Amino acid sequence: MTPTCPQCQSENTYADEGMYICADCSFEWPCADAAPEAPDSLEVKDAYGNVLADGDSVILVKELKVKGSNITLKVGTKIKNIRIKAGDHDIDCKVDGIGMMLKSMYMKKAN
Repeated sequence: MTPTCPQCQSENTYADEGMYICADCSFEWPCADAAPEAPDSLEVKDAYGNVLADGDSVILVKELKVKGSNITLKVGTKIKNIRIKAGDHDIDCKVDGIGMMLKSMYMKKAN
């Protein structure tokens, strides 16, 4: 059983990779029993070799078509508050309220 959302008090919450997420207001908070991630254990670089970190903002350098939909992410789209994950698609983010996993090779770090 997942706890209620501390922000909107909704019971429509779920756990995902050590975080509880509210499906109604998109608020995220850490699970109390989740093991902390090792800091600096994963180094992800953008298209120009700049190191990316959780919470950074990035800008797309290539137009990307989203599989399974008719959505196309345009060049120059700014994505805020990214999360670094292990794997081929190493950036976890939300674009226009839609959660997606993207490759860091198609983005540059925003100033």
